[in-house]
Amino acid sequence: MRNEVILLVDDEEGILIMLENLLRKEGYIHITKAGSATEALMAVRTTRFDMIVLDVMLPDMDGFALCMELRKIIKTPILFLTARSSDLDKLQGLYLGGDDYVSKPFNPMEVIARIQAHLRRSSLYASDGLSAEDVYQYNSFTVNRTTGQLIVGNVETPCPAKELELLLYFCKHPNRVFTAQQLYGQVWGTMVLGDEKTVVIHISRLRKKLEVDPADPKLIVTLRGIGYKFVPSLGG
Repeated sequence: MRNEVILLVDDEEGILIMLENLLRKEGYIHITKAGSATEALMAVRTTRFDMIVLDVMLPDMDGFALCMELRKIIKTPILFLTARSSDLDKLQGLYLGGDDYVSKPFNPMEVIARIQAHLRRSSLYASDGLSAEDVYQYNSFTVNRTTGQLIVGNVETPCPAKELELLLYFCKHPNRVFTAQQLYGQVWGTMVLGDEKTVVIHISRLRKKLEVDPADPKLIVTLRGIGYKFVPSLGG
């Protein structure tokens, strides 16, 4: 049996039951279901969740707005389920604090695989032995792996789990070039074609927190046609 605590938020009871049954078959027993944003917020205020699966279309508040509310109080990984077809809608969820998304109609086992990948990464991240790499300190920011804190210009800056993991991965591998697909595989834990956009959005969010001019980044630089590189000697 697994100890991770999962929150499923969807107004379609059939989807909630299906995902709950599949998760229980995988050994997850601590599962909470919510059919509205109100129920989800109440659950989050009373229970610490390790993973949230969030539908975009809810009866009382759309999932994007709910994600913004959740990000005020938690850093828990959020996986969006979206029936909206445009890339703009999908990317909006990532910009607002989501960590990943799956489009409806979806393969249920893909959702389960994504959930497991996020939980596995979080577990490995939390269980790593303490080392000098727990704290990375640069001229403009400090990131603490143990406490989950990002300090920018002496001010603590909220940083959701996947943003923090991505930043720590860059810090651990300075001046190395990674493709978006490589970063997705290392930080999100799965290798799925088409998830480069998720990485791009998270890098954009990090740049807004870290860069003096996000439009002209000096810390996390883009090498066109190649990938991304963290260059602390220039901007850190």
